[in-house]
Amino acid sequence: MEFKISGIIPPLLTAFDKNGSFDEKAQREIVSFLVDKVQGFYPCGTYGSGPLMNVEERKRVAEVVIDEVNGRVPVIMHVGGASTHSVVELAKHAEKAGATAVASVPPIYYGFKEAEVERHFKALVEAVSIPVFVYNNPKTTGVSISAEFLNRLAQLGVQGVKDSSFDIMVFYNYLWKVKKDDFIPVIGTEALIFPAVGMGALASVSGLANAIPEPVVELFDAVKAGALDKARPLQKKVSAMRDIMHYAPTLPMIQAILRKRGVNAGYPRLPFALPEENLVNKAVAEFKRLGVSF
Repeated sequence: MEFKISGIIPPLLTAFDKNGSFDEKAQREIVSFLVDKVQGFYPCGTYGSGPLMNVEERKRVAEVVIDEVNGRVPVIMHVGGASTHSVVELAKHAEKAGATAVASVPPIYYGFKEAEVERHFKALVEAVSIPVFVYNNPKTTGVSISAEFLNRLAQLGVQGVKDSSFDIMVFYNYLWKVKKDDFIPVIGTEALIFPAVGMGALASVSGLANAIPEPVVELFDAVKAGALDKARPLQKKVSAMRDIMHYAPTLPMIQAILRKRGVNAGYPRLPFALPEENLVNKAVAEFKRLGVSF
């Protein structure tokens, strides 16, 4: 199956109401705000609170997001979790709902070894006909996917990788050692767009782009076009914006900044909570200084 992707793909936030239930109206508003500014969505991952939801909630998020997107950009549903059985169930549902592709972390919690992770991805590839991505996030999973192992997974049928290791040499080794012509390398942070896209990353899953997509897209486009003198200060600017988002836990801070930009982004789910207002206002002032409109 031919699958092409390029550009900035936010790891889409999931909106909840004050009681912690999925807020469909707010979710649609987030998608509507972003869909014409970005080149895809990656729901139910780390920023999308996937680990904080049960299977049925994640299915509903997939249905709402895919419906609201309505084919305008690709949707890569993150279906990862602890149980291969549940991951396969979510993947089959995502395909039926109209997702462009699915992605999964290695199965979490038990510290699985390569043989078990390989069985997991083999089952996932065999369960769906849409592309399957590996989500490499060793900080949250405790499992680091080596380039040699990723190459084995690629030969099993895995179509791409989203790398959130924050180690550019890990990503470079993926580029050099995965022997599959149509393999899709995606860098999982805006912090490394300049070096990653310059070496061949086809897209970036950018948390910052959930709330402030404009400079991230501009940076990606500049690197892609080879306009490196333009791209260098943009990478510095984007990195400064990342630092501002860290005034509080990043996920709820991004939700708060979206609200300040006029988007009904709902609330984070416990144990997360919206940041203190003074921290949000401090962040807004810094973003305005960097040219962000509110």
